[in-house]
Amino acid sequence: MKILITGAAGFVGSHLAEHLVALGHSVLGVDCLTDYYARALKELNLDQLHRLGVEVLPLDLAHDDLSPAIQGAEFVFHCAAQPGISATTPFEAYVRNNLTATHRLLQSVEDSPSLQGLVNISTSSVYGAFATQSEAAEPRPTSYYGVTKLAAEQLALSYHRAKGMPVCSLRLFSVYGPRERPEKLYFRLIQAILEEKSLPLYEGSERHVRSYTYVGDAVDGIVAVLDRWDRCAGEIFNIGTDSTITTAEGIQIVEEIIGKPVKVVARPRRLGDQLKTQANIDKARRLLDYDPTTSPREGLERQVAWYRQWVQGQIEV
Repeated sequence: MKILITGAAGFVGSHLAEHLVALGHSVLGVDCLTDYYARALKELNLDQLHRLGVEVLPLDLAHDDLSPAIQGAEFVFHCAAQPGISATTPFEAYVRNNLTATHRLLQSVEDSPSLQGLVNISTSSVYGAFATQSEAAEPRPTSYYGVTKLAAEQLALSYHRAKGMPVCSLRLFSVYGPRERPEKLYFRLIQAILEEKSLPLYEGSERHVRSYTYVGDAVDGIVAVLDRWDRCAGEIFNIGTDSTITTAEGIQIVEEIIGKPVKVVARPRRLGDQLKTQANIDKARRLLDYDPTTSPREGLERQVAWYRQWVQGQIEV
C-alpha cells in the first residue's frame, strides 16, 4: 500500500514511517523542517529514513502545491503540527500549522481516486486540564495547541460528515521515547543529568499525573487502523495507556537508570498545562485490539540509550 505521512521527520512521524516500511508498505513523507527545534535532530531522523528508502519531500502544507505528495496515496497519516505549549510561539503559528495546513491537505486529497483513508493525529490536549474521559466527553482545551488541534480534528471529521471522506482521528497521550522533541520533559531531563546541567521545572508540575505512552505503543495504535478501517471511518480514538505515574516518579526512574540525581530549578507555573491525563482506551481496545505494554522503565531505558548513542556530544540542541 502507498502511504503518505505528513511530519515524517518528526518524533512520531519518523517512528511511524519505519514501522510501516517494516510491514512492507511504500512510504512517502512530507516535512517542512520548521525551526521550532534543532534542525539537526530532524536531519538525524531523515538520515535513518533515507536508509530505509523513504523519501521525504520538503513541502509546507500551509503553502506549497501538495499534488506531488498525494499522487497515488492510498492512506494519509497526518502527523504534522505546531506542537507544545510555548509562550514564545504566537497564536498565528498554531492556526497556520495546525488548522490551515490541515485544511489545505484535506482540500488536496478530497477528490483523490486512490484515497482509502486519512488518519488525523490529534492529542489529549483537546480534553483540557483533565484528560481522563472517553472520546464522547466534551473537549475543554486550555492552550492554543489544544484549541487548534481540536479545530483541525473537527475540520477533518466534517469532511467525513458532509462529503463522505474516509477520515478518523486519533488522540495521542503524552508520547515519549527515542527521538522525543527536545523541549519535552524526558529529553530535557536526560540531557540535564548526562551533561550536568540543571532542569527547569514549572512549579507544581512534579505532581502532574500522566499517561506516559511509549512511542512504540502509540505507533501500534496508529497502525492498527489499517487492518480495521471498516470500524474507523468517522471515529475518534484515544491512543495512550491507562497506567499513570507522576512527573516526580518519572524523574526518579530516569535518575535510577542513569545513576545520578538531577538538579531542579523551579520556574513559575505555566498556564495551559494539563494536570492529569489517564487515557480511557476502552474503545481502542474493543475496536482496534489495542494493548499498550511498555512500562515507563522499559521505555525510558531505551530513550536514555538513544540519547547516549545519537545525541550526547554530537548534536547541539
